[in-house]
Amino acid sequence: MTSSLVYDWLTGVLTGTGLSAPALARELEVSTRTVLRDIEALSAAGVPVYAERGRHGGFALSPGFRTELTGLNHDEALALLAAGPGRGEQVFGLGPALASALRKVADALPEGHRAIASDAARRFLIDPETDLLSRRLVTKEVPDTTMIKVRSAVLAGRRLRIHYAATGRPPQWRTVDPIGLVTVRDRAYLLATRSGEDRTYRLSRMLAAEELPEPAQRPDEVDLDRLWRERCARFLPDQIPVRVRVKPARREQLAGTALAVRTEEPGREPDADGWLRLEVTYQDAWHAEWALWQLTTDAEALSPQWLRDSLRDRAAALAARYAASP
Repeated sequence: MTSSLVYDWLTGVLTGTGLSAPALARELEVSTRTVLRDIEALSAAGVPVYAERGRHGGFALSPGFRTELTGLNHDEALALLAAGPGRGEQVFGLGPALASALRKVADALPEGHRAIASDAARRFLIDPETDLLSRRLVTKEVPDTTMIKVRSAVLAGRRLRIHYAATGRPPQWRTVDPIGLVTVRDRAYLLATRSGEDRTYRLSRMLAAEELPEPAQRPDEVDLDRLWRERCARFLPDQIPVRVRVKPARREQLAGTALAVRTEEPGREPDADGWLRLEVTYQDAWHAEWALWQLTTDAEALSPQWLRDSLRDRAAALAARYAASP
C-alpha cells in the first residue's frame, strides 16, 4: 500500500514541518489523488496526520507521535521488554537484532513511561538457566555462521546443504529443502524435506551449512504449528494410556505431567470417595511411573496392571530400606 510509504516518508523526513500532497506524490512517484486517499486512510487508522494551511503548509505528523510506536501501549511495550532479555536473544541468531530493537522500543516510549516500563521489566524473569533444584539447563550453541546461512535459506526459499551429525552416526553432507525453523525449550530445529521425505534436524547438530542458489521445492504457504504437531506425533513412540483416580486438589498436577487427558469420569465430578477418575497418556513406561510417583498417596493408577505392580514394588523397596536402622 502506498499509505505505508507515505507514513514512512512522514516519520523519516518531517520533524514538525509539512510536505504538500504534490511534493509527496513526486517523491513517491504516484499521483496526487493517491497521496490524498492514503493520507485519509492513515487518519482513519488513528495516525495523527494533520494539514497546515498556507503557502508553506502541507501534511505532517503530530509532534511526538513517533514515540508512541503507532499505538503501542504500556503493556505491549512491557511485554517486549520483559520477553526480550536472556538466552532467548540467541534464538535463530537474531540476538543482536533483538537487543537493538528493544533499545529502540525503550527509547521510543514517552518519557514518563520509559523508567516505569524498564523497572517493571526487571521484575520478570523468563526461562532462567537453572530450575528450583539448581539443575543447569545446558543448551548447545549453534555457530553464528551456520545459523545465519540456515535462516537465510529458509527466508529466501533456497536449498540448503548441511553437514549434519545424527546421533550414533558419522557426520554427513546432505541437501535439503528448508520449510521453517522451530524453537522448543531453547532447542532449535529445522523442518525440511529431503528427496520429498519429511525431515527434522536439530540445529545444534549442524557442523556447517551452505545456502545453494537453486530454489527449494516447497509449498508457498505453510502452517508451521500444524506441521510441527504432526511431526511430533510421528516422532514420539506409542503413547501409554493410564486410568487413574486422583484427589481433586492434585488434578491439575496430574494433567500437567501427562501428555494428554483423554477422558474424565464422570464429567469431572468426584466419585464416591471424593476422587476424580481420568484416563491420561504418557510417553513411555518410565514417564508414567515417574508422574504417578510424584503424587504419592494422592493418586492411584487403576490400570494397566504392570504400572500398579511397578509402583507397589518401588514403594515396598523404599519402605524396606527405611525399616532397618542405619
